[in-house]
Amino acid sequence: MTQMRAAIFQMTSGVDPARNAAAIVEMVARAKGEGADMLFTPEMAGCLDRDRARAAATMRGEADDPVLAAVREAAAREGLWVHLGSLPLKGERADGRLANRSFLIDGSGEIRARYDKIHLFDVDLATGESWRESSVYGPGERVVAADTPWGRMGFSICYDMRFPDLYRALTNAGATIVLAPAAFTVPTGRAHWHVLLRARAIEAGCFVIAAAQSGAHEDGRTTYGHSLVVDPWGEVLLDMGEGEGLGLADLDLARIEDVRSRVPAIANRRPIPEDVTIP
Repeated sequence: MTQMRAAIFQMTSGVDPARNAAAIVEMVARAKGEGADMLFTPEMAGCLDRDRARAAATMRGEADDPVLAAVREAAAREGLWVHLGSLPLKGERADGRLANRSFLIDGSGEIRARYDKIHLFDVDLATGESWRESSVYGPGERVVAADTPWGRMGFSICYDMRFPDLYRALTNAGATIVLAPAAFTVPTGRAHWHVLLRARAIEAGCFVIAAAQSGAHEDGRTTYGHSLVVDPWGEVLLDMGEGEGLGLADLDLARIEDVRSRVPAIANRRPIPEDVTIP
């Protein structure tokens, strides 16, 4: 196919998975009514809750997750592909930590691909603030790309976008559309969101689709929003700004070959030696 209509659900996910699931199911139907080929949701679409005890009471494994089941059913009912940005899942890892997992679901409701977030945000700030994503979540171990009617899609989640080696691996594997669902903070979003996503699109010569969380959440955090669709030249086709809602972007897939023929960065890639020469 040479054209794709992408629908992006910019969410303000809460602490109740049932409410979040109902919102996604509604958007599956709306996206289908708007002529979309595929719906994209943000990271932590099923539950966004930093109260660990409260969140733990609602979490399930993949086989029992009600959000995943509801979205698969809706995708099959509407005949619409869905990229479920990510869900927090328990009982999926031998080390007892949670998995932050995205799902590619086809128009019959079947799961075509799974990706666990590789890069985890661990930092100690000068203010005394400390974030330890790895204390709750375990890192993924596999780079994942999957074929769709619109080309091969490569998977990443949020913080992954700061690591271009991942995108190099995805485009080396033939990805032409890269997905980057996220729940970015407001300060880092203002500083880096647009720059990082446009850079990833330009260097890879691919489309980047980044569905984002936005606004003030029930658990007290605030996210940046600005879900983006960026074309292979780095042009922003969609910027949803702030607030919850559905956005649409039409992708001309012939643009990929056009851009890659003008700037053949992928064809010109060479292996980089691990050793660095320091005279």
